[in-house]
Order: sequence, then C-alpha cells, then structure tokens
Amino acid sequence: MKILFIGDVVGRPGREAVRKLLPQIKEEENIDFSIANVENAAGGSGVTEEIVNQILEAGLDCLTSGDHIWRKKEVYKFINRQPRLLKPANYPEITPGNGSGVFLSQKGIKVGVINLQGRVFMEAIDCPFRVAMREMEKIIRETPIIVVDFHAEATSEKEAMGWYLDGGVSAVIGTHTHVPTADEKILPKGTAYISDVGMVGPKYSILGRKPSQIIERFITQMPTRFDIAEGEVELQGVVIEIDEETGRAKSIKRIARIC
Repeated sequence: MKILFIGDVVGRPGREAVRKLLPQIKEEENIDFSIANVENAAGGSGVTEEIVNQILEAGLDCLTSGDHIWRKKEVYKFINRQPRLLKPANYPEITPGNGSGVFLSQKGIKVGVINLQGRVFMEAIDCPFRVAMREMEKIIRETPIIVVDFHAEATSEKEAMGWYLDGGVSAVIGTHTHVPTADEKILPKGTAYISDVGMVGPKYSILGRKPSQIIERFITQMPTRFDIAEGEVELQGVVIEIDEETGRAKSIKRIARIC
C-alpha cells in the first residue's frame, strides 16, 4: 500500500493547497491513506474544529500535530470527539485528546498512526521514546502498519527515534521545522525515515511567514507580528510504499507540488 504524508499545513494558503492538490496527488501516486500535520492550519498557529472538518473533507485520513496544537483554546472542547485529530502522545495523560489511533485505508486495511513530540530545545514533556514503545505495543496487536509523526527540533533526536523504532514501525517521519531534508531512506530493519518532511505553505517565505517580519525580529530582538506570506504555495511531502503483510517499508520518496 502507499501512504502519503504531507508537512505542516500553514494557514489559509496551506489549506487551499491541500484542497486543490490532494486529489491529484492521490490519483497520480495511487495513494491508499493520507496524513498531514495541521498544528499551524489556523492562521499559522493552532487549529479549529471548522478547519479540521474542512481538511478532512479535502480527503485526508488522519491529522497529526505538535506543540502548537493548544494555541486555539477551542481545541480543548472538540479534540476528544474527533479521533482523527491526534495530539503528541507524550503529553501528560491529563491533557485531552488521543496520541495514537488505528484507522481504515481506502482498501479497508488498518493503519496505525502515532504522534510524538521531541524534548530537545522544546518543552520537557514525557519521554517520547518510552511512550513510542508503549503506543507501538498497543497498535501492533491490530496492524503491522504503523506510521510515526515525530514533531521535534533536533535532527539528532529524530534520527535516534528512527533507529530506536527500526523494524517496529513502518515509518518515522519528522515534522516541525517546515524545511524538508534530503535524508530519506529505509533503515536496515525496514522502517522508512526522513528527518523533516517540510510544509504546505508559501514558497517564498521564512517557514511560511513574511521574510521582512522575521528579519526585523532578528535585527531588533523586539516582538514582531509574523503574518503568513503570500504568493505561490508549495506542498511538500513523502510517499511511502509499505508491505501490507509485514508492515515493512519498500520505498520512500519526496514529493513537491506548486499551487
């Protein structure tokens, strides 16, 4: 089977690109299941119930997130009733929402998804490595096909997670930096890996924001408004081919489409 994983969806431009490009990509690549990180989908930070519904209606099967998931307070009220929107599983158990789930592909095949958040240069939440093993052991009872979104800052932490889970999950996909890396590979025991899948956002921007405002912040070190940039939008992602019987990845390739 083929799984599409697209990077952090940034604001309205990112959402529009998903709506326009996703059907075409799914047809061209023969996609069975699709995932996107949506923690920046509402104005560039956070997500609302209306936006979640819009993105799911565009054809995505599962939505992951990261540290910005809590930026819009309304998420506290609806995340428990929307199982296809995941929070990082290593947030304290008292927080609302689910950090993993098992979903059906277009062919009726079960696909497990685990959402994790790193701790290097980020909040010191629960250990993502221990939580990854806990969630994997639960899901493996239902399906060998498991995709991990590891939302983290440090490449070293991401690579460590890839090697730690090699052979136990189908793919470890890095998110958070909005910059795609060129290190996609199949690890020795059959897990697909990439340090960062990139974003769905304005191509001529700094992480989806207007360059002038980001530069001003660096020069002045004063609080600055970060608006979503304008212009053509690039959808970045990966397509992973997975053996349905073993859960091992056969291939992983980067894709990019302009809208």
